[in-house]
Amino acid sequence: MSDEDIKIHRGLNNVYFDRTKTTYINGKEGVLEYRGYNIHDLSEKSSFEEVSYLLLYGKLPTKNELDAFNKSLKESREIPSKIIDIIRSIKESHPMDVLRTAVSALSAFDEEASDKSYDATMRKGIRLTSQVPTIVMAHNAIRGGKDPIEPSKELSHAANFIYMLDGEIPSDSTASLMDKDFIVHADHGSNASAFAARVCAGTQADLHSAITTGISVLSGPSHGGAAENVMKMVKEVGSPENAKDYVKNLQKSGERVMGFGHRVYKAEDPRAAQLQEGVKFLSQEKGDPSWYEILVAVMDAMKPYQRRGIHANVDFFAGVIYHLLGIPTDLFVPIFAVGRIPGWTIQVLEQYKNNILLRPLLSYTGEHQQEYIPIENRK
Repeated sequence: MSDEDIKIHRGLNNVYFDRTKTTYINGKEGVLEYRGYNIHDLSEKSSFEEVSYLLLYGKLPTKNELDAFNKSLKESREIPSKIIDIIRSIKESHPMDVLRTAVSALSAFDEEASDKSYDATMRKGIRLTSQVPTIVMAHNAIRGGKDPIEPSKELSHAANFIYMLDGEIPSDSTASLMDKDFIVHADHGSNASAFAARVCAGTQADLHSAITTGISVLSGPSHGGAAENVMKMVKEVGSPENAKDYVKNLQKSGERVMGFGHRVYKAEDPRAAQLQEGVKFLSQEKGDPSWYEILVAVMDAMKPYQRRGIHANVDFFAGVIYHLLGIPTDLFVPIFAVGRIPGWTIQVLEQYKNNILLRPLLSYTGEHQQEYIPIENRK
């Protein structure tokens, strides 16, 4: 087949490589569903623990099922002391590099590491869901010259994450907002990191390998770095009055306005809508409403571009939430990973269920029939 006969799908855009029962996305209408449940209902009425159960098991849990699931999560939060030693040895590295290394190393301490059965993979996914927040916050403490704060066995997943930041139990409203953030990040179809995790699982690699692959891909700024860049932009804008000129100057220079547009959504990102009110409330609670006011001013300046399908995405609000919670900027991407472990786990399980090696093709456009010339005769 000649190259002219081959249709290239750059970035695998609009290519369906498998079927899923996990997450439904309608980018034209701005719809996101986990297992058929709308993200708005889940964000407003559910919890991260319940959503994780829903994603992993395919149904909403009963009270007894959720209690047992919560117990498993809480009992899995501690990480081996040798993982702490590894974190100490690489404490100067970027948090995503530390997370990737620590998750990979965890496989050496997991008795089921090489067991790819459904039940074992599910148990490992639950353990990793609880261990990843501990890794992130242990590193944050260690690089600051402090001992890691032991994870709580009483607090919720979101409240425990914030607690490990500084040892202070967060308010219910703050924990609820962090919980909502984890919910909207729990899964998002076959984005780059999830696809990479499935490619890894397609080779029959174990869950730790697949999650490590997902973390590695998420670390790239084109995938996981948007929230961090939004916060940088907000600081550059400085005040609401500067937003219009700031946006205009970026557009003139051909640069992107951070936190706007999405590869899938051509309508409003439903996850963004869930976080917007949270930013407003948190900025008022913290006595610093200026950050929210800048976001609103940037959104107003971007309204003319909505007709092109360019709307605020989830990262536009997430970064300011993290900043208001006192979370260092370079932890913004690891937080994405904290919420995404259940999603990566179920996608790996889906891949295992009807497994096939993912092996797309490249259309060769180079030379043919080249004559090999001995090295002494080359010029």
